[in-house]
Amino acid sequence: MKIKALKAAFPHTIPILTAFAFLGMAYGLYTRVSGLGFVYPLMMSTAIFGGSLEFVTVTMLLSPFAPVQALLMALLIQARHMFYGIAMLDRYRGMGLKKYYLIFAMCDETFSINCTADIPEDVDRGWFYFFVSLLNQSYWVISAVTGNLLGGFIDLNIQGIDFVMTAMFVVIFLNQWFKEKRHLSSWIGLAVSVLCLIVFGPDSFLIPAMVCIIALLTFLRKPIEGGEDKV
Repeated sequence: MKIKALKAAFPHTIPILTAFAFLGMAYGLYTRVSGLGFVYPLMMSTAIFGGSLEFVTVTMLLSPFAPVQALLMALLIQARHMFYGIAMLDRYRGMGLKKYYLIFAMCDETFSINCTADIPEDVDRGWFYFFVSLLNQSYWVISAVTGNLLGGFIDLNIQGIDFVMTAMFVVIFLNQWFKEKRHLSSWIGLAVSVLCLIVFGPDSFLIPAMVCIIALLTFLRKPIEGGEDKV
């Protein structure tokens, strides 16, 4: 059962492996350039597992001790995961002890896969979700540590490599678009994001956009699901 779930989960994580191989190594190189050994990216990618927050954590580790500021920064950066968690409540219900790791390992990429993947009927959903989460975190941990170790031997210009993450989300969105029979949920996401970007600006639009999207999708859940069934 577990092997079958692992085999079913792995192909879905290949795009994540490709993205994390570049972005994770860039993070590892960044920690090395900042004067941190491989133990730091190893511990942070294992215990935090939040790419954006881990980049910021490097700066906070090198700054004067400010625990309240660090806490607020972490909450603001990772607040979007709360909305992901709400969306996955039904899917993760009844998963036993696996649920605690699934909650911890929730990230943008894992949410995208577990929320949209077509799981074969003969594959256990809980173990599928578990291996998607575990594989994605493993890719990040290994890439971050590898980048840090390589940073001790080579000198690379990594400016702009974080665009890999943006490109990956575009591919995930397009994949979901082609799967949908109707595109109401996608249009809601696009329209709300653009509107919040205009209203709140590029530095503050993410959380309001997530709140509005979750609210609209919750309110329109039956029409969206009913429309999909009728087409």
